[in-house]
Amino acid sequence: MPAEIKPIRTAVFPVAGMGTRFLPATKAIPKEMLPIIDRPLIQYAVDEAREAGIEQLVFVTGRGKTAIVEHFDHAFELEATMKSRAKTLELLEPTRIRPGNLVAVRQQVPLGLGHAIWCARAIVGNEPFAIFLPDELMIGTPGCMRQMVDAYAHVGGNLISVLEVPREEVSSYGVIRPGARREIDGMTLTEVTGLVEKPNVAEAPSNLIVSGRYILQPEVMHILERQETGAGGEIQLTDAMAQMIGSQPFHAVAFAGKRYDCGSKVGFVEATLALALARPEMAAEVRAIMQRLL
Repeated sequence: MPAEIKPIRTAVFPVAGMGTRFLPATKAIPKEMLPIIDRPLIQYAVDEAREAGIEQLVFVTGRGKTAIVEHFDHAFELEATMKSRAKTLELLEPTRIRPGNLVAVRQQVPLGLGHAIWCARAIVGNEPFAIFLPDELMIGTPGCMRQMVDAYAHVGGNLISVLEVPREEVSSYGVIRPGARREIDGMTLTEVTGLVEKPNVAEAPSNLIVSGRYILQPEVMHILERQETGAGGEIQLTDAMAQMIGSQPFHAVAFAGKRYDCGSKVGFVEATLALALARPEMAAEVRAIMQRLL
């Protein structure tokens, strides 16, 4: 990595949302703790961050979200019981976070994604940082953030992951205005010349959507500080990023993997089935169940 490109050491996870689309399941359980087979959604995002070499994790939480932090805490009673019964603790290893590497900050008022990221400003400081939206389950080898960190080592600046969707779906997402494309180590990087949050289909500059993974320079916090509202009357991260285009390098990385929208019930079910079919110990039984149901 060139000396002028600072490494990515911190990841921000905005997890303060109320999960209303999954009620009543999320009345007492954070949506990020809903399991895909045997791991909660947040665990997949944390695993992806650690694979990318990111160790400091910042959870931007809200009321009723303590279970997320507790999931990564030391569970003395559970571990003592497992040891007494000669059970391996290997299954708990992914939940172990090095002391001091997990920070929780509070988003006291739900003012939008941009506001949630701004709440982490004191922890981020003057360093570039990553953002993970846990609802977006990204499955690939290497993981999405690992691919982005590898690309960042070449180009620096700001990066976002993108995926191509049918044109009629663009109004549900942030969409990029693409510039020049180039290949680096088998990755496709596209210059981002503009960003539009949830555009009308007829006005969308492309069908490349922002897909829940970001590497941003700390200057974005200065823009978010202004608390300017955008689509839906909320403080939009997309709007803040758009203001950085032209003053800093800005690229999109086409993720070579699969994305599941676990913010929707159908996407959640799809992710569960797909990951079950990818598990050798259960794939045959799950496939047989699916065939019987069909």
